[in-house]
Amino acid sequence: MKNTMKAAQINRYGGGEVVEINENAPTPTVSQGHLLIEVHAAGVNPIDWKIREGYMQQMAPLQFPVTLGGDFSGIVMDVGDGVSGFTKGDEVYGQASVLGGGSGSFAEFLSANPTAVARKSKNVSHTEAAALPLAGVSALQALTEHIQLGKGPASATASTGKQTILIHGGAGGIGSFAIQLAKHLGATVAATASADDAQYVKDLGADQVIDYKTQKFEDLLHDYDAVFDTVGGETYARSFKVLRKGGVIVSMVEQPNAELMQQYGVTAISQFTQVTTERLSKLAELVEQGVIKVRLDKTFPLEQAGAALTYLQAGHPRGKVVVEIQKS
Repeated sequence: MKNTMKAAQINRYGGGEVVEINENAPTPTVSQGHLLIEVHAAGVNPIDWKIREGYMQQMAPLQFPVTLGGDFSGIVMDVGDGVSGFTKGDEVYGQASVLGGGSGSFAEFLSANPTAVARKSKNVSHTEAAALPLAGVSALQALTEHIQLGKGPASATASTGKQTILIHGGAGGIGSFAIQLAKHLGATVAATASADDAQYVKDLGADQVIDYKTQKFEDLLHDYDAVFDTVGGETYARSFKVLRKGGVIVSMVEQPNAELMQQYGVTAISQFTQVTTERLSKLAELVEQGVIKVRLDKTFPLEQAGAALTYLQAGHPRGKVVVEIQKS
């Protein structure tokens, strides 16, 4: 293996202009308790451009240069001392963000903490698998653990006897997975999206699509069991109105609002997604069963990793954006 590799890095915080392709970045070496992985593809998430811009610097100041990216799919090249359950040649996927003890995934090789890695599904490519970790686990954790969709009592007012859930940002990375999973768990699903994305969101399985630009979801939906919010702001505050007493709202963006919780008699949860081997394995199972299909919006080569971040930040992709590092 070469001592150097290609990686998309930053040497300071800022916009798209600070992302540089370093052709001679040092290749990580396998360290105790870690895996060394040849990266085939890397998923792009909002956290990646937020790290680039310095949103996290109070919480976790970085030592430059920093390799960006967290989500990945690839092949185990070496296994560090103390790591069990993985062998050389395993096809794996997971998270290797510098904030989580990894070396960053926008690179030809990476070092990852094995607690955030699992075997990838056999029926998807590395490009598809790389789209899954953070967004897929976010949907899985929210719906099965926090909301407990499919386990709790159905709403007393629902004539169908099915649980009801509103998913905000239905066309986005997390929303695309959440709709598919909610349908699998037997729920009636409403989702917000733009008119342009309405058909895409219906195709994912949404029973009702609400155009957030022209329609007020709180006027159309009542006595819902749950809301999954990936948008935040006033959308979050207005969402309390659609819930029944005893309902639950999980937000990827906002902290629980005690006043609104009390006013509407609902539970509010702020989710910090934790990508773990257990959750990744469950997600891989759902993908192999055909329950969850990966929807790719656009792929970029590693040389255009900076453009991939800008594209995600500026637009509203349908599904996921992925950086392809090796054609596979």
